[in-house]
Order: sequence, then structure tokens, then C-alpha cells
Amino acid sequence: MLIIDKNPLVDIKENIVANPNNARVDDLEKTALFEALSTHGYLILRGYEATLADFNGFVERVSASFSLDPAREFHGNVAQKVDAGFDEVGLHCENGNSPFWPDLAWFYCQVAASHGSQTTVCDGREVWHGLSDLTRELFLKNDIVYSRKVEERAWKEFIYHSMGGALSLEAITLEHLHGLINSSPTASIDVLENNAVRYYYRTPAARKTLFCENLSFANSILGPSYNYETPKIEFVNGEKITEEVIAEIQHVTSSKTKNIDWKNGDIAIIDNTRVMHGRRKIEDSKREIYNALSYI
Repeated sequence: MLIIDKNPLVDIKENIVANPNNARVDDLEKTALFEALSTHGYLILRGYEATLADFNGFVERVSASFSLDPAREFHGNVAQKVDAGFDEVGLHCENGNSPFWPDLAWFYCQVAASHGSQTTVCDGREVWHGLSDLTRELFLKNDIVYSRKVEERAWKEFIYHSMGGALSLEAITLEHLHGLINSSPTASIDVLENNAVRYYYRTPAARKTLFCENLSFANSILGPSYNYETPKIEFVNGEKITEEVIAEIQHVTSSKTKNIDWKNGDIAIIDNTRVMHGRRKIEDSKREIYNALSYI
């Protein structure tokens, strides 16, 4: 249930918040929005006739701060165009394989696909309950570690945007990166040739969520790596996740995955600590989706 512009409570059906009385996204009350998100995991705002400018303003209004992907193109202060090729994209939490893991992942559909090409969502709470006792015990006892090489230009651009452009790229040094990494007690970096770095990020595969103490199997074990080197994922003791465990995860997540069939102007808000998302193969190249990442 969600209060919209002092109107009566509105039913949310299949995670879709329909628009009564021609309301605008600016009419959505922040507290009620988060209450609904805590119940449903993700919401699709439909019928609000939102523009890309509306989307930018909406994300800025209800968020405390923002994250980003420096490899993507900006459209406004927070929106970035989704441009990860045309292949199917595996389930993941946005930036969930790095220490800079946002609370919320936002999506805006400017041009919906005529067929196929859906965004997928999968509630990690349901996945956790669907896994076998042995697999749950395995992940309860063992954190996972993501590690990946990042070239100098990429980490400098991340810091540049994180600091709001306060320093030029040329003025940013490894000391700034160390300062940012040191803010996360489970992350570290090794400096490589040509000022590239390899980062290590330790995290449980099943975590408490933004709005609840219940565990959610929300992670990027099955996730993609379109603009960056594919991360190495292993248990903290150095052991690999076996093919049998990966197969079980794929089987359970497949049974819990739902499609978002986009309409023009839709906005989706995803609890990025609970719900993983991905994408079906792009069948209509005219599809145009933007995303944003934020903290509350």
C-alpha cells in the first residue's frame, strides 16, 4: 500500500504501482515509498508519464547520496544509459562485487522494446529459502571474496565523480584511492604496473537487507562484467565455488526470476541489498533504458 499525494491507499499488484488521478512522481511520499519497497523488494511506477529529467529529479529528491559506473554515459546528474551490449545478462546486485555497493538500483524506460528484451528480477529472500540446507550452511560459514584488476583511468574516474569533480583527474593519486578503500573494513588493494590496481572485497553471499534483518541471497556470483575484467570469485579460504553449487544457485534463481515488461515512462526501484536483477537477450535494439544508483 502506498500513499500518493494525499489520495487513499493504492493497491500494489505484481509490484506495479499504478497512477491514480494523474499524479506525478514528485507527488510520491518518500516514507511511504520506502515502506512499500521494504515489503515488496522492488516497485514499478507505471502511468506517471515521467521524463528523463523527472527521473533524475526523483532519484535526487529521495536519496542521500549517489554512486555510479564511470564507464557509462551520463544523462543528467545521476542517470546513466544502460549499454551493456545485447546478450543476456546474469543476475547480480548493482556494484555488488565491489565495496561501493549502493542501497538502491533505479531504472527508467524511455523507449520500451517491442518484444522480449526484459529486465529480470529475483528476490534473494526467496532464493535463500529455496537453497538446500547444505548450501545455506556452506555460505553461512564462508564469506566470498571478489577480486578484479582495474586500470588507472577507471579508478581515477570513479574517484573524480565520487568527489563531485573537486579534483582534476591529473590531481587524483593512489592516496585518494587508499582513503576511499580504507573506509571499507573488508576491502583492500594491491598496486600493479602502470598504477593499475587489483582490489579485494570480502562479503557474505547472504546478507541482512536494507529494510530487514532477514537474510537474502543477494550477490553477484552469477553476474556480468561488461566494461571491466571478469572478477575472480572464491571463498575467503581460497577455495572455489564448485560447479555443483553454481548449478544449484542457477536452478533456484531461475525458478524465482520474474520479468519486467517495460512500458514507456516506467520507473523501477530495486532494493539492491535484497533483489538481484539481470536481463533477457536484447531482441529490439531500439530499447532505451537508464539507471541510477543511490544510498538512502
